[in-house]
Amino acid sequence: MITIQFPEPDFKIRQKDEQPYIFDYIRKKWLLLQDEEWVRQNFINYLLKVKNYPKTIIAIEKEIQLGELKKRFDILVYDTHHKPWMLIECKAQEVKLNTGTFDQILRYNISLPSKYLIITNGNQTFGWQNTGKQLKEIKTLPDYTNS
Repeated sequence: MITIQFPEPDFKIRQKDEQPYIFDYIRKKWLLLQDEEWVRQNFINYLLKVKNYPKTIIAIEKEIQLGELKKRFDILVYDTHHKPWMLIECKAQEVKLNTGTFDQILRYNISLPSKYLIITNGNQTFGWQNTGKQLKEIKTLPDYTNS
């Protein structure tokens, strides 16, 4: 398991029609603040503020094609050549990370082959390095300079 120390949240949050919304600094728009979005925004905040990943290499919730199905990944970090480098699947805090979550990121990895695969629910985070022949569990998130 990877230990993540999230930075103190400093998000812009507002109420609209009695619903909380959070401002996404990367997509530059207000989003309904649901449980999974809270995890996603905190993880992005961690990548930016703790790991110092540039925000220009992070994509959020883009559509991908899986055979006949259209799906959306949560977070994708690109390498310096703008190739998929780290694929991150976020779940709400109350959702247990299990083989279903792992299988989901493996399916997404078919369309977006990435060097690193990460699953998180904010409480637990697991990661693997794709060596091309096998997935090797990692204990820390890589620094972006290693891309």
